[in-house]
Amino acid sequence: MTETPNPNIVDTDTLTGEMHPIRRCVLAIGSNLGERFNNLQGAVNALADTPEVWVTAVSSVYETEPVDAPEGSKHFLNAVVLADTTLSARTLLDRALAIEDAYGRERTGERNAPRTLDVDLIVVGDRRANDDDLVLPHPKAHERAFVLAPWHDVEPEAELLDQGPVAELLAKTAEQAVTLRDDLRLSYQ
Repeated sequence: MTETPNPNIVDTDTLTGEMHPIRRCVLAIGSNLGERFNNLQGAVNALADTPEVWVTAVSSVYETEPVDAPEGSKHFLNAVVLADTTLSARTLLDRALAIEDAYGRERTGERNAPRTLDVDLIVVGDRRANDDDLVLPHPKAHERAFVLAPWHDVEPEAELLDQGPVAELLAKTAEQAVTLRDDLRLSYQ
């Protein structure tokens, strides 16, 4: 059974004695190839099974049109996962990439190509990064209804670091079609 830690305390590594702050993180998950819903559920399960990651909420599932994708790309299923973690942003990114790989994600080099699974780090605490492979907060999250709508579902008062309230950002994306899928419910332990 997954327990949610108190986000106001610091966890001590029992082997090294190092202090690791507990950070709240937001991850966006999406799939437009294969068994889309099963891929999302698998991502939630894999995140929940990750040591030092405690899933605290999972949004509703939304169906969305692909954004900036190659012509003929199928619709995505999208959701947001909230979690607490003592992992570094870099380690959490490595885990996200491993989960994508486990679900058959192929990196063809084509920008925004269809994929079996996408696991994006949106925020990791108040961490900022601007590396080639890790940018935090996610540089396009404030423009993407498929991130903002599910995030708003689970955290209506949320604010995206450096961008503002999620509710206000979501209102600015009204032209992007996002459809709530009441028939699909992700679960977590």
